[in-house]
Amino acid sequence: MTSWDGMSITVAGLGVSGVSAARALAGLGARVTVVDGGDSEALRERAASLETAEGIAVRLGDADTLPEGTELVVTSPGWKPTAPLFAAAAEAGVDVVGDVEIAWRLRGPDAAPWLAVTGTNGKTTTTRMLASILRAAGLRTAAVGNIGTPIVDVVLGEEEHDVLAVELSSYQLHWTPSLRAHSAAVLNLAPDHLDWHGSMEAYAADKGRIYEGNRVACVYNAADRATEDLVREADVEEGCRAIGFTLGTPGPSQLGVVDGILVDRAFVENRHKNAQELAEVADVNPPAPHNIANALAAAALARAFGVPATAVRDGLRAFTPDAHRIAHVADVDGVAYVDDSKATNPHAAEASLAAYESIVWIAGGLAKGATFDELVTRSAKRLKGVVLIGADRGLIREALARHAPEVPVVDLDRTDTGAMSAAVGEARRLAGAGDTVLLAPACASMDMFVNYNQRGDAFAEAVRGLAAAGA
Repeated sequence: MTSWDGMSITVAGLGVSGVSAARALAGLGARVTVVDGGDSEALRERAASLETAEGIAVRLGDADTLPEGTELVVTSPGWKPTAPLFAAAAEAGVDVVGDVEIAWRLRGPDAAPWLAVTGTNGKTTTTRMLASILRAAGLRTAAVGNIGTPIVDVVLGEEEHDVLAVELSSYQLHWTPSLRAHSAAVLNLAPDHLDWHGSMEAYAADKGRIYEGNRVACVYNAADRATEDLVREADVEEGCRAIGFTLGTPGPSQLGVVDGILVDRAFVENRHKNAQELAEVADVNPPAPHNIANALAAAALARAFGVPATAVRDGLRAFTPDAHRIAHVADVDGVAYVDDSKATNPHAAEASLAAYESIVWIAGGLAKGATFDELVTRSAKRLKGVVLIGADRGLIREALARHAPEVPVVDLDRTDTGAMSAAVGEARRLAGAGDTVLLAPACASMDMFVNYNQRGDAFAEAVRGLAAAGA
């Protein structure tokens, strides 16, 4: 698509990405209408700003009807494929794409290549690690996509980049048919967002889109066969390589760990005989197993772009993880309190639980259709006790009864603002010196909190209260 001037475009959603896409397309001469099913005061203020300053039409309270004359629909990531608006677009023969697709189409002829990251868990951490490594190599970069500044704004912005570290969710990939990354990684695959995708097969297929057309490397998790299967199924450019990462000793065309050292046997001369030391496990913050895997994936993408080994080490050392990701809050009476509120599904919670030996686990929230039998079975030997909160805590309680009946369980039937403080108090009662009290809910937070950040903040505040009382 070479000209947007005069094109009639409907943007679905008045959120951050929708506003970004609408402004960008209007600035290119398109006739833009934004539709949103909401009609709150905040949305009305946002709509008034767009209409007055940008000349963009906004329709609130009706997101089902396709505006007359629409030639393209641009959707915000969270809109389900089954939305009536998209059915109407299909009936009218109108394509539906996402804001990431628009960003890809708007790139100039000398645009920065994209190093893309997806997976059920670890996307943001890996993308930010990658950006840190690229910066350590002296490259102009930014972490964009599902994090940070909307990617359309970055592509059209005045700041120049040598390469972009792009986090992509399954929602975004579903609506991005023409993306062709320099290199891409799928970190892991586990059931998540199945209410949106409809099936695990559809979810995996959308994740796999990230490999289509890759030019240099498709990075996969050697411990997760499903990610390797997606590489095999992808239609890539000739010469593109499959690069695995593993927490064990790497084989040829893999990155892995040997005696506490992150090692590259993929981007070296004679990979069948030689290896390149990249960094120490101690350079990864925090050095939990799943985070070491994130670091290896980031290193693989950076090495695919030609980054030297010293930049991998320096970038990992410089990286500071976001809040609520396996973050140590405090030690109280010999017990470590760790906040991993970002563990919003069983797969993420299992990775968090695997990082500690004796755990009092705080869990529960909105299950989003998830099941917990496998999680409990694999983690039972580490559990000293469990404190359950949230709307769907009963599902976890039942899994514990089936697979870990000997583990003490406290079931808190509360959803008020003091529930987390009570949960921390119960966890303290169950824990002893040398144990870890771990908030890794395995569920979404919106039954009790605005988001996982607020949930983690409530946990940290309660822990600090314990520490202050002890002092």
